[in-house]
Parts: sequence; C-alpha cells; structure tokens
Amino acid sequence: MLRMSRKIVLALEAVLDIAYNGRPHPVQSKDITERQGIPQRYLEQVLQQLVRAGVLKGVRGPRGGYTLARERRRITLGDVLRVVNQMENDEDSTVSRAQLGEKIINPIWGEMQNGILKHYDAITMEDLCRNAEAKGIKRADEESVSFTI
Repeated sequence: MLRMSRKIVLALEAVLDIAYNGRPHPVQSKDITERQGIPQRYLEQVLQQLVRAGVLKGVRGPRGGYTLARERRRITLGDVLRVVNQMENDEDSTVSRAQLGEKIINPIWGEMQNGILKHYDAITMEDLCRNAEAKGIKRADEESVSFTI
C-alpha cells in the first residue's frame, strides 16, 4: 500500500540531503542524522536498500558515505517511494488472499498506486534541490564555521 508513511518521509529527506549536500564528497550517515533528525538505526537500513536498488552508491573508508548513483536529474521521488514501499510490503503480513480482494480490490488499488507513482516520477532530486536553493536553505559546506576557542 502506498501511503506517506514516516519511513517514506525519512527516506526522501535522506536522499534529498545526499543530493543537496553530497558534492563533491560522499555524505556520511551521521551527518544526515544530525541535520535531519533521522534515527541512525532506521537510516542505515533504508540507505542500504537504496544502494541495492541503484538509487545510491556506498563509498567505503574513513571519508566514505553515500552518493547518488545517478545524476540528480535522473533520480525521482518515484524511485525512492518504490524502494520504501517494497520495504514496507515485505514487513506487512496482512495481505488479503480472499478472492474479492485479489481479483477486484487489488487491481483498483494497483491502478491508483501507479497513477500516484507516475506523478512522482516527474519530480526529480534536481527539482527539489533547486526548490531548496530558492528557499534559501544552506548546504552543509555553506554553513558558517566558528574559529573561536
């Protein structure tokens, strides 16, 4: 079932954070946790799923972290929603096996989900980054550094 769950919101925030702050170095999950307030335990789980799905790339090492697997303009909200939706479906054990549910309700629900995803496939991370810039949201590398001791 496609709904705007807390997991979807957190996953979108994480990918947008990487898209917005990930140039030229990878973004570490601890930095995403600090900036977005996403619980570390959940964040690592969703980031790994996004890596497996080809939305993100994991970079190992002391300066490692996560980068986008493709250009910002080639990653859509729909890409992220599908990954999280699959994670939630894997956790959900309340799928109806009744004949009316399978043959009548599920196809209607599927059509609705496809229509929603089609809309979100038109919105890219590039669009969201431009929106953030227009609203004056500073990137991590633009934040002021204090040299006081």
